[in-house]
Parts: sequence; structure tokens; C-alpha cells
Amino acid sequence: MDRYYSEAWDELTAPGSPFAWSTTDVRGVPTRTYDSAPPDLALLWAGAAAHGDADYLVYRDERLTYTETHAAVDALAAHLASVGVGHGDRVALAMRNLPEWVVGYWATVRLGAAVVGMNAWWTGPEMEFGLSDSAPKVLLCDGERFERVTPHLDVLRADRSLHVVATRADGTDLGHDAVHWAGALAGAVDLPAPPPVAIDTDDDACVFYTSGTTGHPKGAVLTHRGAVSNLLNLAFWQTMQASAEAKAVAAGEPPAGSDKQTGDAMPGSVLGVPLFHVTGCNCCLHPVTAVGGKLVLMHRWNPEVALELIERERPTTFTGVPTMARELINSPDFAIRDTSSITSLGGGGAAVQPDLVQKIEDRMEGRPSTGYGLTETNGVITINAGQYFLAKPASAGSPCPVMEARIVAEDGTDQPPGGHGELWVRGGNVFRGYLNRPEANAEALTDGWFHTGDIGYLDEDGFLFLVDRAKDMVLRSGENVYCAEVEAAIYEHPAVAEAAVFAVPDERHGEVVGVAVVLLPDAELTAADLQAHTRTLIAGFKVPEHVWFRDESLPRNANGKFVKRQLREDLVGTPTAV
Repeated sequence: MDRYYSEAWDELTAPGSPFAWSTTDVRGVPTRTYDSAPPDLALLWAGAAAHGDADYLVYRDERLTYTETHAAVDALAAHLASVGVGHGDRVALAMRNLPEWVVGYWATVRLGAAVVGMNAWWTGPEMEFGLSDSAPKVLLCDGERFERVTPHLDVLRADRSLHVVATRADGTDLGHDAVHWAGALAGAVDLPAPPPVAIDTDDDACVFYTSGTTGHPKGAVLTHRGAVSNLLNLAFWQTMQASAEAKAVAAGEPPAGSDKQTGDAMPGSVLGVPLFHVTGCNCCLHPVTAVGGKLVLMHRWNPEVALELIERERPTTFTGVPTMARELINSPDFAIRDTSSITSLGGGGAAVQPDLVQKIEDRMEGRPSTGYGLTETNGVITINAGQYFLAKPASAGSPCPVMEARIVAEDGTDQPPGGHGELWVRGGNVFRGYLNRPEANAEALTDGWFHTGDIGYLDEDGFLFLVDRAKDMVLRSGENVYCAEVEAAIYEHPAVAEAAVFAVPDERHGEVVGVAVVLLPDAELTAADLQAHTRTLIAGFKVPEHVWFRDESLPRNANGKFVKRQLREDLVGTPTAV
């Protein structure tokens, strides 16, 4: 790596510098933390009031300023407090990307409670599981999610009360212990404002669900420390890259792309991914809010609509998975839309293919970028962007300053540069653990080191290259699909004798779900019937898109486990059932 990278990095992390860090004891673990990190997210939101009448949230033809959003947050916080929500409690959010999601998020943070971000694609049974597991006092949901959860409310309320606030459910009779959003906010006029809450840096801020080995998703508990560490990681890389580029230009060695000129855009982002993921929340909502930017929410993903929004709203970034970035630049509308405001385009949640890196550089004024991380790390572990992404397009980037990284072989030994093994990380943005999962925590955390389950290596410059995943998981457009969960749903069909789920490469989504099935003797089942069956039990993105029926038993290893790699090699590329 060039000397300007090292010089900029060292200057920005030196004692007394903006991104200086120290080692702090966090839950008994020596942990790198930024010296200048704000103590909690509530302080971040309070500071955002200074942006006043600047646009904050845009959704379709709706537009909210910072002042208007703060008023809504204060009203909702008063309502939540009136039904018993306080410091240390939980509030679940179950809705598509709506302004109300953001209002609900900051109102919960304002009270020192933790947000439970529920996957908006979950079915009713999946919502019941998430609510039972996280035990929130309140559910904030939209009309569609309210319809899904209604059949399960009696079960959920059998052990504890659950207050529901539903938005965009006009004309719906909400029944017992539920109110409409507008009524909750209007009624707050007569309620006292909740007093300021003392929030500890290591208090829980959020619970985001990620797929688990048992077939049920696991709630990753994220703290205020983790969230603000991730925010500073993002700021560090942007500042470091700009500083290194400026040094190179001043020295007469301008890197590729340094001559690009961006438009007169204000900070902001078009959000193509869900807010219930760390990519949308921690890596977009938080930084946009911190700089007083504008967050443009999409009803659902559509590249042509995204291009229209970029031209109209002139954001500086687009936040999505790499397949979305590819669809943007491949759209027939790309050539006729003004995208000059975009300074950074790439993606998180999945690897950015090297060819896409160069295409972004060639076709846009903005620079290519990527961030690699997991729900359990509050967002990014590594970042690669600009000239460094062009130099190492196959790399996920270098670990951020407060992230220690190790490559650990199967025998438990640390690997030198170039040596392959599982990536372990430790630092300020590593999660507290999984909710109600002591066994999973024991497997995933060792002395504060989080086992990512990803196989890779670090090069001589400390840049990470990922080569495989140790976890049996399908990564579909940034959505984790755990094979055990899909298999459990398939096995509920009475005709199924054996089923093995695995990832199938897909040009649009990166990976989709495939399954090899053996039926019981004399049983009959079509692919469409199997897909319809699973769709009643799990979210649509988890339903197998490729189904192979086999007459003989599935291949197994000496331990009796299905050999999925062999199945994938044998079946991918062959016709699937219809």
C-alpha cells in the first residue's frame, strides 16, 4: 500500500487526533474504543435538532424536516412512556421502510429502551417467535404487519401485555390494547414529556435478528458503544481516504479517479435496503442523521425509481447491496438520469465483484466502495473505497482502527499474511451476544473475539480477502438464509423423507436457495406444491427457487451428514423440477 495511506492513517489515529483510540475494559475484555466517541445514540439524536428545517425524511410525496421529525419523536416517546416503556425495556418495530420506522427508532432510543428490528418479510409465525423471544412492551407496526400478527396476539399476550401502535392501517379495527399511530401522537399533547434518561455506553440499543443454527433466527444484542464505534469507523475511512488522496495529489502522484468532480449535492442517501438490518440502520440512518443529511426511503426496490430519486433528491450516496448497484448502472434509464451528485456507490451485505468495481469507476462520477461486516459487528469490520478499491478490487478492505483481526486455522493457530483460516475480530463494535442463547454465545465468542464464520486471509498490507463461508448459509441479496431453517420447514411436509438445502449461484441475487429432496415411498409432490408449503411457514425470500427430486438417498459423509458440496456440484446446471 502507498505511503500516503500509512501517513494519513497514522496521523488520524495518533493520540489527541480525531480518531485516536485506547484500550478499555468492556465486559471484562480489553477492547479498542475511540477516545472521541459520543457516549450514546440519544446524544446523536438530540444534536440533530440543530438541523432544523432541513429535509430529513423523504418517502414518496411525503417530506419531513428535522424539526418535524423531532416533534413526532417527542410525541411518540411520551405515548410510549405513558404505557410503561422506560430505560432497559424493548420496543419492536415491524414495518417496511417508512418515516414511522425512523420516528419509532429515535423515540425508543430517547427513552433508553432498546429497539427490536423485526424483519418485515417475516410471516405471522415468524413474527410470533421474534416477539416471544425478545419480549417487547410495545409493537410498532404498519397495517400489513398488523394483519400478519393479529392471529397470534392472544398467544403473545397470554404471558405478558403487549401494546400495539399501528400505522397506515386506516379503517382497521385494531381491537384490544392497540391504537392507531395518529391517535397515539395526537394524544401525547396532554402527556408530560419524558424526563432525560441516563444511558450507559454499554446499554443495549438494538436487537437485530440474524439466522441461527437451530432453524430459528437469533437476536444479536447491539449496544450504544457498538453503534457509535461503527459510526466513527465509517467517518474514519472517508476522512483517511480523502487525506491520503490529497497527500498524493500534492506530491504530484494523483491516484486514479482523483480528478473526478462531484455535483453540488447536500449529504444524503437513497436507501435501497431495509432499516431492520445494520446496513440500513447503522450504516445509513446513523451517519445521515449525524451530518444533518436527507434519507430518501424507497417503497420497494426498483432501479428505475432509484435513478429517478437520485436525480430529483441529489443525494451523495446510495445504500444497497451490490446487486442493486449493478442494476442501477445496467438500467436503460442510467444514461438519461443525472447521477452526478453521487460521491460513493457500492454496497454492503455481500461481496462486490471486481468487474463491478471498475464499471462504477468508469461510468459514474462517484467512487466505488464497499463495507464488509455482520449484524454481530454493528456494521463494518473492513472498508475499501476509491483508489484502494481500484488497486485491490477483490479485497473487502482493511480492518477499521478499533477492530483487531485474526485469521485462525482449524487447529487454532493464527495464520501469517496469506494464510487461510476463519476471521476472528474483536473491538468496540462487536455485539454483546445473542439474546437468550448462552450456548450460541459460547460458540461465537472467545475472550471477546467474535468468530465470523467467514474464511479468508490478510495480505501483506493487512487487507482482507474472503474466500468462503464456514457457516451453512445462503446469502441472497444481502439477506441471510440459514439452511437449517428452510430444511425444518420442508420437513414439515408429510411427503418428504430427506432434504438438503444449499446455495445456488444467481446473477441477480448472488445466491438463491436450492434443495435436493427425496420423497417417501409412493409419495407424490411437485416443486410448486413444495414451494407453496414452505411459503406458509417462512418468508418468501427463503423459499427454494431450485428444487431437485432424487430417487436415491442423498450422499452422506462418515458422520451421516449430507455432503452438500457434492450435491451442489452434481445438481447445479441440471434441470430442476417444475
